[in-house]
Amino acid sequence: MMTKNADKKREQMMMFCMDDMVPQNHMLRLIDKAIDWTFIYDLVEEKYCSDNGRPSMDPVMLIKIPFIQYLYGIKSMRQTIKEIEVNVAYRWFLGLDMMDPVPHFSTFGKNYTRRFKDTDLFEQIFAKILEDCMKFKLVDTDQIFVDSTHVKACANSKKMRKRVAQEQALWYEEKLQKEISRDREAHGKKPLKEKDKNDPPSGSGSGDNTKEEEIPEGIKTQKCSISDPESGWFRKGEHKHVFAYAVETACDKHGWILGYSIHPGNEHDSRTFKTLYDKIKIYSPAMIIADAGYRTPAIAHELLEDGIEPLFPYKRPMTKEGFFRKYEYVYDEYYDCYICPENHILSYHTTNREGYREYVSCGEICASCPNLHRCTESKEHIKVITRHVWEEYMEKAEDIRHTLGNKQIYDLRKETIERIFGTAKEQHGFRYTQYIGKARMEMKAGLTFACMNLKKLARILAKREERISTIHNIWRLLKEKSFFKEKWCWRLSPAQTLSTVCAVFVKRLCFLCYNKSLSYEITKWF
Repeated sequence: MMTKNADKKREQMMMFCMDDMVPQNHMLRLIDKAIDWTFIYDLVEEKYCSDNGRPSMDPVMLIKIPFIQYLYGIKSMRQTIKEIEVNVAYRWFLGLDMMDPVPHFSTFGKNYTRRFKDTDLFEQIFAKILEDCMKFKLVDTDQIFVDSTHVKACANSKKMRKRVAQEQALWYEEKLQKEISRDREAHGKKPLKEKDKNDPPSGSGSGDNTKEEEIPEGIKTQKCSISDPESGWFRKGEHKHVFAYAVETACDKHGWILGYSIHPGNEHDSRTFKTLYDKIKIYSPAMIIADAGYRTPAIAHELLEDGIEPLFPYKRPMTKEGFFRKYEYVYDEYYDCYICPENHILSYHTTNREGYREYVSCGEICASCPNLHRCTESKEHIKVITRHVWEEYMEKAEDIRHTLGNKQIYDLRKETIERIFGTAKEQHGFRYTQYIGKARMEMKAGLTFACMNLKKLARILAKREERISTIHNIWRLLKEKSFFKEKWCWRLSPAQTLSTVCAVFVKRLCFLCYNKSLSYEITKWF
């Protein structure tokens, strides 16, 4: 029979409970149960006046709104507010009933500008959620995986100008210069002169108002976005050239995000590593796993000096085709020289400003060498090989790479840090940002990673609660059923019978719950 006029129910009035409208296994319900949101009041208390002004919006609701946006990957705050208006679960999560008005989409932006700007509020929220994950013994900081991904900035790639390229200061500059001075002194060389401080000024970032036509000729320039000057021009492989931000992230082997840092998209990972490293070294990791972008003498030196093993991948030599590889020149540590494939010596010459020792050959001997065409193209027939003053740390890192079992550890990158980036971009809107400025990008990264950790924590706690409730139900059935009256139990004492029956049933229960380790531990109790 065909049903007609089904839309009459649209106008009917009924009474219901908001809590009954949200399923028990809904993600927002699991998240709300996993964490106590009242910690936000303590973080923002000093941002509000206690005895003056009109009542403000609840700070917990104010933070929960962007949580909904990043948790479900909603494109904008305006669209998020529209979703909250019609979604019962969103209203329940925010503490609103069906008739309460939803805040305006500009509310969060105004509060951010007036209260939360230039603060570490969102990093504190991320840290608090991570702390809750650690309380449940879910995080293992023994091995930490580090990598970075790029997020497209809210900037038109066609609206740009040129500015003087900024010479980025190296985070290890002071240590390197001291090491260079000691090395030159050990070889009987004079200390290097300090660089001339009257060099042309370099670019200063977002505050640089130098016009393109005012840049002198011969000065190195870089592209700068007019919309978002703090972003960087990013190009990698066949990717489209865009302005972007680099999000450097660290996680453990279980996929828990431990820290993050934001940088312009045109800065190399090895130069921005120190910012993230200062945040994660408090966890005292035994090993840090990173890709080839972090395989530098400075990072190897920093990690090994702190007692942390660096695990880097193999990097193919960048030698021209048809020429000898660097490893074919043998380094003699005792005499501090290199020996070429033709058994000729390359003696120490100097240590340059970049921290590389230069070993040069004798041009007269090399001129008559039959393999000169495979060695150098120098007009003076001189071969130069460089060796960093921290090269021994790179050799130690190479030994760590060859250690048994470390290859399997490095292969976990695709299951940990790479999976985090893929999930963030596919499900949480992390491919691009609609915010302008590095500070707002830090807010987006902090809340996104906090959502990912919180979602994972909520699911794990829900599964634990389900298993515990199942065990309690079986235990209740064991009490209700009088197994002691069975004939096969007569030969045993009541205590032995109870122990045997409980062990069998609990072991089967845990096996059905896919937790063999729990089955073994509970069986030992009996």
